[in-house]
Amino acid sequence: MQEFLLLDLPAGTILVLVVVAFVAGCARGFSGFGGALIFVPVASSLVGAKLAVPLLLIVDLVLTPGLIPNAWRNADRANVGVMALGAAVGVPTGTYLLTQLDGVVIRWAIVAIVVALLALLMSGWRYHGRPHATMTAAVGMTSGLFSGAAQVGGPPVVAYWLGGAFLPQTVRANIVLYFAISSVLSIVSYLIAGLLTLETVGLSLTIGPTFALGLYIGSCLFSRANEATFRRICYGLIATAAIVGLPALDGVLR
Repeated sequence: MQEFLLLDLPAGTILVLVVVAFVAGCARGFSGFGGALIFVPVASSLVGAKLAVPLLLIVDLVLTPGLIPNAWRNADRANVGVMALGAAVGVPTGTYLLTQLDGVVIRWAIVAIVVALLALLMSGWRYHGRPHATMTAAVGMTSGLFSGAAQVGGPPVVAYWLGGAFLPQTVRANIVLYFAISSVLSIVSYLIAGLLTLETVGLSLTIGPTFALGLYIGSCLFSRANEATFRRICYGLIATAAIVGLPALDGVLR
């Protein structure tokens, strides 16, 4: 089976990736973000950033279209469109950094970005200014840069939209719709950069089912669970993933 899926990884490594994919899917389905913050640091420590980052992109892009119809109805589509224009600049730039930097340097950068963005989210800081087009596009460009380099572009977008006069349903819908567009931009950039390989596709077939299950459970919890409590749990998981993903701890999960 491993040969069929073009995988040359220990069974234990694949098992850890499957479990982490499930947890990441739960976070993504519930809040519209957070999956990459959980998955990428751990997966990068196991298979390297240049495989882990496009791996999550493929899985997320294939499995999240079911969230889009509802997001399209509830989103502020004009605001999302302006932010996507900024991402169109940021994503290719981040992709270039992913292809040019050393693998260990990328992993340290991913951990640093994740910790910084997690601190931003946990601080409770929100942008309370008027969401004008220039600021929206700038946030999109920043998010696109982080997405292209590591698929961790969620926190700048979340902090920006949560500070506006939007209902929670609109914020979540904006996030889902924006990242659907951002993912398409990333796919194009990764194809041009040669980051989407047969090995990536094979591994995506392995972790995809558990990510899908987590996505479904997370989506169900959105309407039933206490959001504040769940987000605190997500923050803890993200922090744990960042620690486990430290290059200095290589060998712990292998």
